[in-house]
Amino acid sequence: MSSLTGLLFAALGIYGGGWYLGKWNGNFSLLLFIMTMVTLAYWLAERFHFRPSREAAAEALEAQDAARRQQLGKMGIAQVDGDVVQAKHRVLAQPWWLDWTAGLFPVILVVFLLRSFLFEPFKIPSGSMIPTLLVGDFIFVNKMSYGLRIPFTDPGHVHKLWERPPQRGDVVVFINPQHPDVDYVKRVVGLPGDHIDIRENVLYVNGVEQKRVEAGDYTYKDHSEYTDADIDVVARMYVEDLAGHQHPILLRKDPLFQRSGSFVVEEGRVFMMGDNRDNSADSRVEGGIGQIPFSYIKGRASVIWISFGGRVGIRFDRMFRGVK
Repeated sequence: MSSLTGLLFAALGIYGGGWYLGKWNGNFSLLLFIMTMVTLAYWLAERFHFRPSREAAAEALEAQDAARRQQLGKMGIAQVDGDVVQAKHRVLAQPWWLDWTAGLFPVILVVFLLRSFLFEPFKIPSGSMIPTLLVGDFIFVNKMSYGLRIPFTDPGHVHKLWERPPQRGDVVVFINPQHPDVDYVKRVVGLPGDHIDIRENVLYVNGVEQKRVEAGDYTYKDHSEYTDADIDVVARMYVEDLAGHQHPILLRKDPLFQRSGSFVVEEGRVFMMGDNRDNSADSRVEGGIGQIPFSYIKGRASVIWISFGGRVGIRFDRMFRGVK
């Protein structure tokens, strides 16, 4: 069993190393499920086979020691060498391969249940939600906000025990329909039946202009594909009132980046936009993510628990900040 356990840990290391180095895409949810099942198997084997065997061996050792002492006592020998307590302790001790499998099962099970049904950590990979979320922010996703999803089911079909649609203005994490192994984070702008119009970068919902107030310039770092280096981008920041939900947005000053379009949100879907309006591949963009079905939504972005935003080390001013 120790050799088998060593092979399992080696496979885990190879899988994780290749994932980290970008050799292949990993599925953490599936990996966590497999780890839960494997450690459960070891825990059951420990509970019903290995531990009873060690306890029986310890009892036999104690019986042998008692019989030996009794026999030597009959011979008039009262002082007997050997410490049966230490010997029993060594016999009862878990081997390393059980300590690192069966011993970890309760912890992995709790993590699996919390991540599957309650909260899931998510790292912000791009600048599409600046200034609300920065590259390097780590957030918790509340998976109970919009229903209870059955883990590992096909997101293309509704597999929730119960479901509640998102609200306009919510920041949500969802599965990219074009790339189901990739998660995106955007803001819900349109609900089923809504008419969404973008005219010269001004948002209209059902014909009503979503008012915004200018809040000055905002500078952030962006990666240039042409120079392969980080560059400073200066944009104009506004506070937009999205049907009563106030949040910041960024707009590039260059008029070449202005976008226009008219959309009708389909039933059972939502219309997504990034807060960094001119640097977001969202529901406005032809060939982008399109309108997102409810079943693809994983949960609502609830809180920033740690931030490396801005590449300046830990941003303590952003830790434990709610996402609005």
